Amino acid sequence: MRNSVKMAVIACAAATFTLTIGCGDKGKDADLQDSRNVSATTNNTWKKFDTPPGADKSVPAEMGGEGFENIAAAQGFVTYQPSEGDLQFFGDPRAKTGGVFRATTPRFPLALRTIGQNSNYTENSMMEGMVYETLLGTHPVTLEFVPSLASHWKIGDDKKTFTFRIDPNARFSDGKPVTAEDVVASWRLRMDESILEPSQQLVYGKFEEPKALSKYLLEVKAKTLNFRNLLYFAANLYVFPSHEIGNLTGKEFIDQYQFKMPAGSGEYILLPGDVTKGQAYALTRRDDYWRKDYPTSKYTGNFDKIKFEVVRDNPELEYEKFKKGEQDFFRFSSVTTEKWVNDTTYPALKNGWVTKYRVLNNAPMGNSGYAFNMRKPPFNDIRVRKAFAYLHNRESIISQLLFNEYTPQDSYYSNTDYENPNNIKVRYNPQLAAQLLAEAGWKTKNANGILVKDGKPFVIEMGLNKVLERFVTPYQQELKKAGIDLQIKFQDPNTLFTNAMERNFTMYWINWTGLVIPNPETSLKSSLADQKDNNNIEGFKNARVDQLLDIYDSTFTRSKQVEIIKEIDKIQTETFMTAAAWNPRGIRFAVWNKFGVPENVLGKFTQLGDLENYVIGYWWHDEEKAQALENARKNNTPLNNPRGIQENKFWKNR
Repeated sequence: MRNSVKMAVIACAAATFTLTIGCGDKGKDADLQDSRNVSATTNNTWKKFDTPPGADKSVPAEMGGEGFENIAAAQGFVTYQPSEGDLQFFGDPRAKTGGVFRATTPRFPLALRTIGQNSNYTENSMMEGMVYETLLGTHPVTLEFVPSLASHWKIGDDKKTFTFRIDPNARFSDGKPVTAEDVVASWRLRMDESILEPSQQLVYGKFEEPKALSKYLLEVKAKTLNFRNLLYFAANLYVFPSHEIGNLTGKEFIDQYQFKMPAGSGEYILLPGDVTKGQAYALTRRDDYWRKDYPTSKYTGNFDKIKFEVVRDNPELEYEKFKKGEQDFFRFSSVTTEKWVNDTTYPALKNGWVTKYRVLNNAPMGNSGYAFNMRKPPFNDIRVRKAFAYLHNRESIISQLLFNEYTPQDSYYSNTDYENPNNIKVRYNPQLAAQLLAEAGWKTKNANGILVKDGKPFVIEMGLNKVLERFVTPYQQELKKAGIDLQIKFQDPNTLFTNAMERNFTMYWINWTGLVIPNPETSLKSSLADQKDNNNIEGFKNARVDQLLDIYDSTFTRSKQVEIIKEIDKIQTETFMTAAAWNPRGIRFAVWNKFGVPENVLGKFTQLGDLENYVIGYWWHDEEKAQALENARKNNTPLNNPRGIQENKFWKNR
């Protein structure tokens, strides 16, 4: 799905994730050799197509077979043909294939499959869009629908019935053709409750079971009118091969595909030999990718191999490795903002071997901060939640620890049209917090200065990833002054996430990616509040929001949609389901100058949480730049590259 914006309807959890890529410890010469070996191995690794491109000759044109393109319009089908000007957003014609892209991640996913229990990680989301494809994609700029597995589509007069024509050229990595039956099987799997991901049933339960009208024609009907129905079904349901998963229950699928993936039709493949459980995994470019010569796919998915190494919770070490040239790309997060601001004199930066970027685009910021489990005391009391929010001295943290590179987060839809400017602006106010706590019954303190209610001291335990300790400690101190004992228990990210999904927490640090087109039901629907394994981790229930969600779904006017989300945003904020954190001033990263980079650097809607998706999809290994960098490092000479922070406002200026 490299040629479109990822429009996931189920937001994924963003790890404290620092992307790093590079030549590792082997050096440049070894890296080039590795690239050549990848290309040589690739041709012998996966099975080439069993059948040639094109349609099954037994399928007539009117049923989607050969010649369908000539009659499609007469049958009411539409498609998208990119203009010459549009193609610039589907990849840079300077791009070349080759090279090895190395990334690090602070955790190994609990599962490598992309749906089902424990698959709701950014790592899974990224792999999903590289290995699998949906029926339709979305334009990187306009967000209109574009072909992917389906070449044509039709919307019925009732706006609830959709018909798709599968592209007869589409092939899975095992050589089998993609058919309408594969879509049916993929829907059925998601509707099996034993995959233990109830938000899948919430989303795809909006549709009746799809029907394979022929090998290439598929029809699906939505149960209710919803402006996102086409988006839900066509641009978010990744298609698996029915010959692998068609006869499996959800439980069997979870068990069989814990650390492997069914065949996909996308640009990359996960090979069994490229998974070292708990340590590393890799994706390999498919030379036989069925769309590789299509105009919208010619210049995407350019790296031969993408390797992910687990470096557990040590961004400082990752940064030092980057400075030494052992990694080629580093994204600055809140944890490493001090390095962004103060570390400006190391040789690679001074010599122009490394460039720092700040990109300002139109991506939703997502949201982060302390999530409260509202199902149980003390956070079932809104006065306590408010007090905790007013004790979060974000202004001081932003000034002292984040060097004013961030701003307070006041919306769940920041940097989008959906943000409500009239939301309450919560700022540090210990006096108000004390008043609220007293109203909630926390009035007296024991000999240790801790508030007591009904003979019990106010003690809260919170699991935490250690890399966030510097930001939580000031908050812990503010709580202590107010009479609250916040006890921190350091845990690994997988344990923390599992506990959140099982509702086994009191407070939890969230970091959620945002959606270009909001789908708040998967995080706010009351029916999900008391179920496990979904994003409504706070236990949010609100009758008005449930009503608004239904209205939102059936509203086709964008201005009205924006109005609805703004109201939801206000209700969320006034519920104090979280103590919000902060938003960055742009996406900040540094890169060793060995890559080809598009003029826009990142996509219009590229987020912090999916930065690696765009880099992997649209950048490329530049042999000339890589050689110049190698020579400069060998001779300790500068390169003629820009110095200082390169601020890119390509999307803000359009």
